[in-house]
Amino acid sequence: MAVESGILHETGALARRFLALALISLLPVPAPAAGLFDSHETVEIRLSGPLGTIGRERQQKERTEYPFVLSVDGSTIPVDVRIRGKSRTEACTFPPLRLNFSAGAADGTAFAGQDKLKLVTHCRSGQLSFENNTLEEYTAYRIFNLITDISYRVRLLRIRYEDTDERLRRLDHTYYGFVIESDDELAARVGGNIEKTAGILYSRLDTAQTARVNVFQYLIANTDWSFVNNLEEQTCCHNLDIIEIDSVLFPVPFDFDLSGMVNASYAPKRKRGRRASAREYSGYCRTPIESVATALDEIVALRSEILAAVEAVPVVGRDSIESRAQYIDRFFAEAVDDREKLLRRFEKKCIGRR
Repeated sequence: MAVESGILHETGALARRFLALALISLLPVPAPAAGLFDSHETVEIRLSGPLGTIGRERQQKERTEYPFVLSVDGSTIPVDVRIRGKSRTEACTFPPLRLNFSAGAADGTAFAGQDKLKLVTHCRSGQLSFENNTLEEYTAYRIFNLITDISYRVRLLRIRYEDTDERLRRLDHTYYGFVIESDDELAARVGGNIEKTAGILYSRLDTAQTARVNVFQYLIANTDWSFVNNLEEQTCCHNLDIIEIDSVLFPVPFDFDLSGMVNASYAPKRKRGRRASAREYSGYCRTPIESVATALDEIVALRSEILAAVEAVPVVGRDSIESRAQYIDRFFAEAVDDREKLLRRFEKKCIGRR
């Protein structure tokens, strides 16, 4: 009887446990916290630290990290900051920066889970044209996001800078800037790995992705990229990262500040006196023209979505959203009205041997 009683007691306990589990399963499951790059809303932050000291390292090869404080939504986050970049450190009095978060330091904020982030800044304080350059470059990233998921996501920021050295001037108002998804986060998101090598075989490149890059760079009038690294770079390629997915290589472009779409005042002059905003094709001839044509058609099909994204990005000063949208829409008009002529131009102007 004692054994039978024990069995009944155990059976009742199991029933209660199953009932509890069933009730738990009926509760609403909380949605996962949104990541930094899962939204396009502007994030308001304050960045405080020795900006005057850090600015003096613009021409130095060795860059030192300095302790800063990033404030967002009532939280303060300790973050190490250093200068980054090459050409912009020569042209800009306010250099681009890299943010380095300690593990767990940003938990509970929009920056939760981040490690190292590139911060694109306004180049020169007190001049609205340079702030608009930042917004145009942000727009270029957003356009490529719509073309392919294998692209660097970005998040727009409104930044109040505080120079604790009290050396820099014209920091009495907020500036637009943006952070770029890290290469590690991109690789994890698309199920690949970052390929770090001195050179690549063109035959290993994904043809469709490469064709999209070719057409996209023409769309934003950018020639500052190459599958060949320049003398100062140790790995392939120039303003392209390479993601390996299942043994196939996918090029991912970045750094669009010298594109005609951005039209920065420090951009080098084009050949034959052409305007910086003039579109020139810089794709490689090894990409079949049939693949380029497919990429062109894919991008033209995104016309409405791309123009909507372009018009959603703010401007400052006398520039206008309308002029930015018109510049982009001229590409679509050309691609639709003169598609075959445009493809013949691509085939004629491509780089290298077929």
